[in-house]
Amino acid sequence: MLRFILFTALYMFGTWYAVAFIGGPSQVALYWPSAGIGYAAVLRYGWRGTAFIPVAVLASHLLFAPVPYTFLPFSALSNWLGALAGAYAVHLSRIPPRVSIASGFIMLRGAVVMVLVSAAIGVSGLLYSKMIPVTDLWLASFKWGMGNLLGIICITPTMLLLAAPASNNPDMPRDDDYTSVKEKAPWLIVLLFSFGIVYWGGLRNSVYALGMVALPMSLLLWSALRFQPLWTTLGTCVTVLFLTSLTGLGLAGFKPPETSLDAALLLGFMSLVGTLPLVLVASINEQRIATRKVLRRATTDAATNLPNRAAFEEAVQLALAGKGEGSALAYLDLDHFTLINDTASHAAGDALIHGIGSLLKARLRAGDQVFRIGGDEFALLLAGDAETMELRLQHLQRAVENYRVGWQNHVLNITVSIGLVNFKAGEIEYARLLSLADAACFTAKELGGNRVVLASLEPGEMHERTQAMHWALRIREAIDGNLFEIDCQSIAPLHDHPVEGRHFEVLLRMRDPHTGERLAPDHFIPAAERFQLGVALDRHVVNLTLGWLESRPDAAAQVHTCAINLTAASLVDEGFGIFLYHRVRNSRLPAYKLCFEVTETSAVRDLARAQGLISKMRSLGCAFALDDFGTGFCSFNYLRSLDVDYFKIDGSFVRDLESSSLSTAVIRSITDIAHVLNKQTVAEHTENDAIFTALRDLGVDYAQGFGIHRPEPIEQYFASVPTITLAAASAR
Repeated sequence: MLRFILFTALYMFGTWYAVAFIGGPSQVALYWPSAGIGYAAVLRYGWRGTAFIPVAVLASHLLFAPVPYTFLPFSALSNWLGALAGAYAVHLSRIPPRVSIASGFIMLRGAVVMVLVSAAIGVSGLLYSKMIPVTDLWLASFKWGMGNLLGIICITPTMLLLAAPASNNPDMPRDDDYTSVKEKAPWLIVLLFSFGIVYWGGLRNSVYALGMVALPMSLLLWSALRFQPLWTTLGTCVTVLFLTSLTGLGLAGFKPPETSLDAALLLGFMSLVGTLPLVLVASINEQRIATRKVLRRATTDAATNLPNRAAFEEAVQLALAGKGEGSALAYLDLDHFTLINDTASHAAGDALIHGIGSLLKARLRAGDQVFRIGGDEFALLLAGDAETMELRLQHLQRAVENYRVGWQNHVLNITVSIGLVNFKAGEIEYARLLSLADAACFTAKELGGNRVVLASLEPGEMHERTQAMHWALRIREAIDGNLFEIDCQSIAPLHDHPVEGRHFEVLLRMRDPHTGERLAPDHFIPAAERFQLGVALDRHVVNLTLGWLESRPDAAAQVHTCAINLTAASLVDEGFGIFLYHRVRNSRLPAYKLCFEVTETSAVRDLARAQGLISKMRSLGCAFALDDFGTGFCSFNYLRSLDVDYFKIDGSFVRDLESSSLSTAVIRSITDIAHVLNKQTVAEHTENDAIFTALRDLGVDYAQGFGIHRPEPIEQYFASVPTITLAAASAR
């Protein structure tokens, strides 16, 4: 009812305003703003929302626009049926009214239908009521139609924007896409000033006064480029009302049109003034929507409709600068997500990811933001009390643990590891904040997953975790920059073993590009294994060693056995096994001169795959050594399954040989079992003559350590006879 009363009042006001353009009962209004009100109402609310039109028309005629009673039904029906006909023409296109070029032309087409229907009925009523002579039929039809059309162009866009519901389109321009009030205020002042100039020109009776309309026209184009569409439609509406008032009422020296040609030219000019800003604002609005759509796609994850990593980085940067909300960063990584893809399918994994994203979004509080930053990784930027963040995330972690997704014959569930960092704006840089959160999340996974680990901004708190990540990055850079170098350390026989050539182990060193220092493996191997870089590092070492020997046939001819270490990851990596097989088979260095060392613990971890690689390489003639033997000293049963040539006794037993009877017993046992299995033993970390002698007495076959030979770069190693201590030499 309130809407009915409001639209009735507006329609009657528009009718009252238009009456001012009618000099007598036989004349047709030059400008009919009520047509725009009725057209907007039927487009916005449908035919049920137009019942006010005939009521408002009849009330207007009874109160302040008297006409013959015979004309009343024609007047009511012309306005009502015209609006319905125009809306029906728009409905046929199935394009909803909005600020766009396509929608604008569809509404203009409907407006043309409206004015034709309205003019046909209305002018018929004028003739029937003898309000105009038949000779004025076409002039009256033209003025009726153009008056309605001008009213629609002027009023309808503003009415539709004012009555439009809130849009749920995520690509609609936001207020910050437009200029601020600081620009709008002077614009409004200049627009009013331009009206004054046009009025002043009319008072001066200048024949060029109407040309001053270019001033408000340029301001309307300015608003179309810079302001929200409503500003332009309102400005256009006020401008057309002002100009039609001057000309229609003969104000400030402007005269009403006296001939049909004058009326046609004036109405055409006014329609042009009203149309051009609307076309421009529609075009600019479409560009803004398209820009928003491109931006949304660039910053939104397609699978979950959550903001992606690009949006995450921008939000965190704003939070750190104090321009956005957020006092804690949580890094979430789903535990063992690849199992879902491998067992249920990738589509099931996508469904689970989408569900987890919805769960996280549903758990947000005011000021919180959630992002999907990777395949199975999410991030939360949280606002609130820092002391409660860990408890909140523990509740969230349990919610994820209890979440279930039905997928075909499966019920999917998963757990999450969370790294949390509380921060304040201006206290930490983005890179360090992200590094701390990532390191805390990685620690949570290392501890078994399904837990929250809180990091601290205090120096040294997360140093060990982040240091490993820095080493992982340095390893990648060293591989790409060819900064790894090879050292060789001789392995000497303890008895009269006939050895022709050099028996040595390849030891890896990393050259620091800044200081030139050569870094030992204990600096980077733990990080390589922790961050799954072992396979890439092993590939590089194999290529580096074989490449060096292949390019120096004289050095390769001196090799009796070249031992190369393999990490645990390489043993179970099928791709590495294929690479190693083809690389050795195609090498100019005979395969029998190569011995690959694998640790006891890594071999036992996946016995079948380890033996598969060993068998494959032994078919080429390669030998194998079980490194760090004794660290997994619990059972010798698996030794029957591992076809290796050497047992390398762990250095911890060798170092304690002089002081520990247990170490002596362990080394003796390993040596005896090795000989029973027709294997040979190598004692690592042989540091002095006493250990050397004790090892020989225990029957150990080979010794390796600083007491035998200190590692040296491969070029130096092959350039001279390996340096062996005199004590060891005399012992042999």
